[in-house]
Amino acid sequence: MLKIVTIVGARPQFIKAAAVSREIVKHPEIREIIVHTGQHFDVNMSDVFFNEMDIPRPDYYLDINSMAHGAMTGRMLEKIEEVLNKEVPDFVMVYGDTNSTLAGALAAKKALIKVVHVEAGLRSFNMHMPEEINRILTDRISDILCCPTDKSIENLTNEGFKKFPCQIKKTGDVMQDAALFYGAFSAEKSTIMRLHGLEENDFTLCTLHRAENTDNHNKMASILDALNQISQEMKIVMPLHPRTRKIIESLDINLNFVPIAPVGYFDMIELLKHTKFVLTDSGGLQKEAYFFNKPCITLREETEWVELVEAGVNQLVGSDTEVILTKYADLKCHIPVFTNNLYGCGNASKQIVDILLADNPVFV
Repeated sequence: MLKIVTIVGARPQFIKAAAVSREIVKHPEIREIIVHTGQHFDVNMSDVFFNEMDIPRPDYYLDINSMAHGAMTGRMLEKIEEVLNKEVPDFVMVYGDTNSTLAGALAAKKALIKVVHVEAGLRSFNMHMPEEINRILTDRISDILCCPTDKSIENLTNEGFKKFPCQIKKTGDVMQDAALFYGAFSAEKSTIMRLHGLEENDFTLCTLHRAENTDNHNKMASILDALNQISQEMKIVMPLHPRTRKIIESLDINLNFVPIAPVGYFDMIELLKHTKFVLTDSGGLQKEAYFFNKPCITLREETEWVELVEAGVNQLVGSDTEVILTKYADLKCHIPVFTNNLYGCGNASKQIVDILLADNPVFV
């Protein structure tokens, strides 16, 4: 029996874990133990994904949140280590780039347990982002690196990873697996369009939560100014993270639109299906916009998904009001063409499970 401990803690990780778990349950020779760190603790930001997406309930809930980066990562490392000592798995699987990711990888490596990093090799090349630090460190100590794109493999190659004792595998993107599977019946699960009186292509979907924006008052004011102006000609639908809501309230900035509460995955898919454009600082939503052929404006200076920018379907604008408005105006006149298959064929999860099931993995 192959035993895998899966570490999750944030919204995108729930989605990725759901895709892979659907493949794992097909194999009676694999037992998966899910550890929820509690990094996203709001009901709408975490529990709802387990309920909606039919992911098995976590075997362990660590309830670690609302701390500074160091304290949070340290507490997670301590608690995950306790789980690993009890369960003694063959692999620890971590996703993405959160504090939960790094803590899970560190705990596993120190316990001499193999680490599988799903979504490996991504780089924004901005070391001021905590996510970038988490990515780099997690990759370096992982035994199996599941890369979603050619670019992610190129990044690892440039950093000398082919000299390290690890497997580098191009698997495609598990978020695409999830989008294709759940998107087929999201309309049956969601009432979001009717609830808010939304029509096809009649609104812009926006999310804003990344610390590089929310913790910089000038950037926040500039972005919100642009959103207020855009809202005068097109409705903005903005599911608002609780932390971001508090920051906006503390800045005493009046919005010309009314944000909505955080939404579950099926609601987000329906919003993506029907929106005209996407404005976001989220990494995951940039890809999800692409999966549903929606042009995206990214409210950051750089992105780990450079292939979307190169394909012309994603525009990097930063936080400057005039740049955001100019790119938004350009996008209305020049809708990009979605032709390339950048993230595989929707079978990334199966490829990952097949790698883990291989009798004798060859480490290169």
